[in-house]
Amino acid sequence: MNPLTIKKINRTLAHLCLIIASFFFIIPFIWLVSTSLKPLTQIFTFPPEWIPHPFQWSNYSSAVEYIPFWTYLKNTAIITIVSTLGVIISCPLVAYSFAKLEWRGRGVLFFVTLAVMMIPGQVTMIPLFLLFTKLGWVGTALPLIVPQFFGVPFYIFLLRQFFLGLPDALREAARIDGASEFRIYLQIMFPLAKSAVLAVALFQFMGSWTDFIGPLLYLTNEPTYTVSLGLQQFQSQKGSEWGLLMAVSTLMTLPVIILFFFLQKTFISGITFSGIKG
Repeated sequence: MNPLTIKKINRTLAHLCLIIASFFFIIPFIWLVSTSLKPLTQIFTFPPEWIPHPFQWSNYSSAVEYIPFWTYLKNTAIITIVSTLGVIISCPLVAYSFAKLEWRGRGVLFFVTLAVMMIPGQVTMIPLFLLFTKLGWVGTALPLIVPQFFGVPFYIFLLRQFFLGLPDALREAARIDGASEFRIYLQIMFPLAKSAVLAVALFQFMGSWTDFIGPLLYLTNEPTYTVSLGLQQFQSQKGSEWGLLMAVSTLMTLPVIILFFFLQKTFISGITFSGIKG
């Protein structure tokens, strides 16, 4: 058989497998949206009714009115955007120093960074809570924002791998022209790492947007709640209203899906090229 034909067959089979796999991933989201538009009487029918009749759009307005959704959304947006900004500022800078700069103790500190990556979050949960209590930050969004400005080990590791793949000749040429190390990083290396930085930013955005444990631990006043906490409160107070619950869940999920839809190429290229060189 012609090698070109074999290649086309393999590619077709690969795409077919991906389409089948994506079907299993998209079904829960379709069910979520469908249920958010159903009257309560249609939700538990068997066999399931995928298309609501009629479409009950009032579920969305009722859900938004039942809880202070816009306040929760504002709080979530502030925490997510500022924490993502913190990651963008801190992690590439630390990763660049690990990848390109020679300084005493670099290997030891990088080993410590990798070791921190392997510690489960449950182990550090109580010590961090006690620390933030001593600082008087419990009840505010600061514990969810400030730590991101000091770097996240996984993001540092990911970006370090990307910076290792960039040629040192660029730094040497810029240094000959009289550029300082920080200027080399800011004007040459950081723009070249844009795809990896955006991938990290997307990781942080999704993690912060959907975070439940962090807000549950540190946000004690209802006006400071995020959408995830508001969703849990809604479920505990009005759990029988599944249509309204699914409507709020859909509103919470949509921003992440839209963001990934527009940034998917950058996200995939950033993840791919981060492993070029170890």
